[in-house]
Amino acid sequence: MTASDVRPLSRRDWLLSDRPASRMQARLGRAYVAWRRFSANRLAFLGLLIIIALLVVAAFADVLAPYSPTIGDLKNARLLAPSAAHWFGTDDLGRDIYSRILFGSRWTLYVVILVAIIAAPIGLLVGTVAGYAGGWTDAILMRITDIFLAFPKLILALAFVAALGPGIENAVLAIAITSWPPYARIARAETMTVRNSDYIKAVQLMGASPFRIVLRHIMPLCISSLIIRVTLDMAGIILTAAGLGFLGLGAQPPLPEWGTMIASGRRFVLDQWWVAGAPGFAILIVSLGFNLLGDGLRDALDPRSGDQ
Repeated sequence: MTASDVRPLSRRDWLLSDRPASRMQARLGRAYVAWRRFSANRLAFLGLLIIIALLVVAAFADVLAPYSPTIGDLKNARLLAPSAAHWFGTDDLGRDIYSRILFGSRWTLYVVILVAIIAAPIGLLVGTVAGYAGGWTDAILMRITDIFLAFPKLILALAFVAALGPGIENAVLAIAITSWPPYARIARAETMTVRNSDYIKAVQLMGASPFRIVLRHIMPLCISSLIIRVTLDMAGIILTAAGLGFLGLGAQPPLPEWGTMIASGRRFVLDQWWVAGAPGFAILIVSLGFNLLGDGLRDALDPRSGDQ
């Protein structure tokens, strides 16, 4: 066999190689396999498209919205039915509901992103420390977690918002405080499955500190499970934020937050159904998108599933 007979590896074969030559090749190979699993799930791909559409709408709301989200024509445009001029109709203050929903997508992303940034690291830290340390540290941290889990999330969030005061920032903080316990449970379970494994023992024999072991070797193993759970929880976070807004404890008027919009339209739900129906449908679509995306990520990132 001559050198000319040896065909270079295709990009696909290079990514799927059983013997990667570098860490980068191994990581890209795992990412490629995960993408193949994810893209094969049509419902998950639909969820991804919904979330991408949400991001695009939030980014270009200024361009896409035909009217102001806070200023309306109370005299001439109050409670108009859906039409070519106002696709989703108008509310009791003459504001265009379609424009308010577009700008409300920004507040929805604001809530879910901040809650994920705050709650996920807290749960990951508590769970990995409890699972690796064991003993009284594990007992204390898990009992605190159980206390938070004993209360319904919305009721506990209501209590924190009542103490902190109404407002979108306080609502985000309250939801984050009530959202971290499930992440701690998942991280603890993952940590307990690997803390006695051979490679963790090898790292201990090399003299690595417990802090380094948790931070560099255990936390990365919990990331995929945490991403899946956070994505699946996004729908619940949106509903909790909408519930707080509906009760007047979340975003305050005139912010175009979807829960607040439903609250303002509940008086007209029988005759002018679009005032509350349009933001409710937006919550439904976005929540469905996050659920479909989370299901797809679970199938794609689960290390126990076989290659397809």
